[in-house]
Amino acid sequence: MTKRRMFLRMITASLLRRRSRMLIALLSIGIGATILAGLVTIYVDVPRQMGAQFRSYGANMLILPKEGGELNSANLQNALLVIPGDALVGAAPYRYVRLDMTSRQQSFTAAGTDFSQIVKTSPYFSVEGRYPENTREILVGKEIADTIGVKLGSTMELTYQPAASPEDASSDGEGVSGDTLSGSAEGFGGGMVYVTIEVDDGGTIASLSVDASTQTPEFGGTVPKDEAFLSQFIGKSLPVAEEDIDAVSGATITSEAVVKAVNGAHKTSAPTQPRTVIFSVAGILTTGGEEEDYVFLSLEDMEAMTGTNKLDVAELSVSASADQLEAWANVISEGGESVQARLVKRVARSEAAVLEKLTALVFLVTLVVLLLTMICVSTTMMAVVSERRREIGLRKALGASDGSIRAEFLGEGLFLGLLGGVMGGILGFVFAQVVSVNVFGSSITFQPLLLPAAVVVSMAIAALSCLLPIRRAVAIDPALVLKGE
Repeated sequence: MTKRRMFLRMITASLLRRRSRMLIALLSIGIGATILAGLVTIYVDVPRQMGAQFRSYGANMLILPKEGGELNSANLQNALLVIPGDALVGAAPYRYVRLDMTSRQQSFTAAGTDFSQIVKTSPYFSVEGRYPENTREILVGKEIADTIGVKLGSTMELTYQPAASPEDASSDGEGVSGDTLSGSAEGFGGGMVYVTIEVDDGGTIASLSVDASTQTPEFGGTVPKDEAFLSQFIGKSLPVAEEDIDAVSGATITSEAVVKAVNGAHKTSAPTQPRTVIFSVAGILTTGGEEEDYVFLSLEDMEAMTGTNKLDVAELSVSASADQLEAWANVISEGGESVQARLVKRVARSEAAVLEKLTALVFLVTLVVLLLTMICVSTTMMAVVSERRREIGLRKALGASDGSIRAEFLGEGLFLGLLGGVMGGILGFVFAQVVSVNVFGSSITFQPLLLPAAVVVSMAIAALSCLLPIRRAVAIDPALVLKGE
């Protein structure tokens, strides 16, 4: 029999002879390894878990126009290229304007946005009904809904009044070759009819588009689609004589409003006439915050009403550490002349503070568990040394060296550490999975290095725990122990 096999046989025999005590030591190491492995697994995975939880509190980065610059969809997309796709949870653009509801003599702040992104950046939004999916659908804040009494399916006639500037308009009815003209006139039921005219090089009408969305769909609403009616304007010079235009059957008032709007058209770079659109209420928003005082519509509807595609801000939800967020924000701000990035400090700092405190908690709990494990194993091994005093004294009297005594007890400790580490590594992942599912509501992935790390740490703790018992075993005097034998 080789020395190695003999050594292993001695260790296993010693452990089996004292099964109750060694089981206590094994359980101590196993429990310690379980808690250690579980905490480490949670700690490694917790940034992702905490990041997902913090994303429910809203955006943590803003994209804004620089002074003298402009934010639009194009430069927003360029800015988003800085952030890796797997880190970007969502990016919701916003354009804010004031809209009037003249029938109620009310004015509201309206936010044009992308509803598919709001779901990602503001998951705390509670919507009764649904988010708008089609054009001319609107999401109404609860405060506004309660104030004016609108419900799901109700309609709201909202008017946008742009700020006119001197350079926006020319004389009524005077088109210059190649200009785009815009005009409006009151149609059936007081609703506005809007026209957009392209004037060719000869100063005549080259194309005409009509927006009669405020008119009844079955009558006035058919005018924009009546090609025969619209074709009567093509090739004519401004102003157009009313007797030269045949009205659409059943939509006389709307047809006359189109002629008035054409003859009153202005040269504009953006709409200077009030623009009224009837929206259908798709949902009512409850947040408990200032969003309840807003109405939300799609960016397409906002662009149609305002005539521009500029944005005021974009709210980003990014899954990353505070340092990484700041680094990306600096790259975006320094990378262009039009936009800049800012962090939402209260969210980013809160996330960093929670992670820092969690790190300290994991470290403290781990340290306490390791100390308790060492004390338990050391106490058990001290009791084993006391029980084996006569055996150790006899072996030393027969010529056993201190090194062989040390090796045997250290071997027993390492063997217990190996078994406890394997058991703790497996149970630790189960422990971490249960905690993650119950606390964060999602599962974690198994870390391949978890098992060997748990085994190494457990064996190291077991070895350290055996140092004092080994020292006491080596110090046993055979003469005193065997006296009287």
